[in-house]
Amino acid sequence: MTPTYDDRAVLLGETLVVADLHLGRGTGGSLELPVGSSADVARRFEALVDRHRPSEVVVAGDLLHSFQTVPRTVEDAVAGLRAACADAGADLVVTPGNHDTMLGAVWDGPAPPSVRVGDTVVCHGHEVPDTEADRYVVGHDHPTITIEGQRRPCYLVGSDQLRGATVVMLPSFNTLNAGVEVNQMRATDFQSPLVTDADGLEPVVWDESGRETLRFPVLGEFREML
Repeated sequence: MTPTYDDRAVLLGETLVVADLHLGRGTGGSLELPVGSSADVARRFEALVDRHRPSEVVVAGDLLHSFQTVPRTVEDAVAGLRAACADAGADLVVTPGNHDTMLGAVWDGPAPPSVRVGDTVVCHGHEVPDTEADRYVVGHDHPTITIEGQRRPCYLVGSDQLRGATVVMLPSFNTLNAGVEVNQMRATDFQSPLVTDADGLEPVVWDESGRETLRFPVLGEFREML
């Protein structure tokens, strides 16, 4: 199935995948005052679910931001995600990421290490998955790319990566995450072990104003053009 890209998410058939929501980022201090991060994530998440009406929504890791505490606002945000999926008749599944040490405090739903969607396995990407697949959809590294001085979140799509599979890496769904600039990165610079050939990764940028995807040459070629 051909992926459909939209607002830092990807649609695989009837499964919508988002990664790195990092709910709770932007809260701080004893008062846990939000700066709008969780509200923005919930609003955009609801819009995606309403637009695509998937049968399943998978959070590919790092639903939460903090390793040690869960701000009060996070519980409300998770409830909002649940409600959006329920209204659309979609099942919500969370594959835990490395930040999700407190997941059980706010989530009692399905939380498998990975989810299979046809020939694709969805997981966070911080460790090598046990399940083999033709394609992996992951998050974890929060990729961005700088083009003509402008830094933008991007997807990275590359064939012949881990175990010869295709890897699709999603940008962070949380806009507060600055992300990592991938322009000059090599495979060893990525935190995800699923990336084994950075030169073969194709940057894909979602242009919200035109509601279209912009594709660029693979990084091995793109570096020579920058």
